[in-house]
Amino acid sequence: MMQRILILFSALALTACGGPTLLGGSPDVTVVSADGLPEPTRLDQLSSNRPYLIGPFDKLKIDVFGVEDLSKEMQIDASGRLSFPLIGVVEASGLTPGELADELEKRLRGRYVRDPQVTVNLEETVSQVITVDGQVTKPGLYPVIGRMTLMRAVATAGGAAEFAKLNDVVIFRSVNGDQLAGLYNLKAIRRGAYSDPEVFANDVIVVGDSQARRLFRDLIQASPLITTPLIILFRQ
Repeated sequence: MMQRILILFSALALTACGGPTLLGGSPDVTVVSADGLPEPTRLDQLSSNRPYLIGPFDKLKIDVFGVEDLSKEMQIDASGRLSFPLIGVVEASGLTPGELADELEKRLRGRYVRDPQVTVNLEETVSQVITVDGQVTKPGLYPVIGRMTLMRAVATAGGAAEFAKLNDVVIFRSVNGDQLAGLYNLKAIRRGAYSDPEVFANDVIVVGDSQARRLFRDLIQASPLITTPLIILFRQ
């Protein structure tokens, strides 16, 4: 992961210095067809679904077939535990809903329910979220359910705002206690120059601000009757 981030920083630095950005210019990019994108296979579609892991404060709907008193909506506590009737405390954090259902069945079977059939569905997530900030239409916290990518995350936040600097998009991530930052060019991703990176729960995405575009807007509003080209010198 760190190697990929360093490669991206180097590639974007070359682009900023005026170097050409060519499709196929990277050994990781291969043109396989000029007839358009092929249809995804069934395996491709299934692989896009990342298992959801339960976390603190998530709200779940738990159904025990045929036992109405044990079927209810419940919330995971701050420590990632679930206090369930009859069986007591269950360590739920880090489990998928299916794994939690299996654990509840195992603890209920025989002693309390002869042949329990439990289903667990996610009602609301608080723990598995990303933060999208900066020049997007609707900055905020957004849940990560299934596979999420950078482009999808920006789209979920309402898309890039008027003054977004699309070649200055940063993903902040904590890995094994290390704080990492990856710099991405959303324009290049849209062109297919490199793949749309996955984002994960707790990532912070910041879309940069184009001061040049903002300045032009302010000048045009201040001088609505401009009839000649407007030239501005930006000093480094």
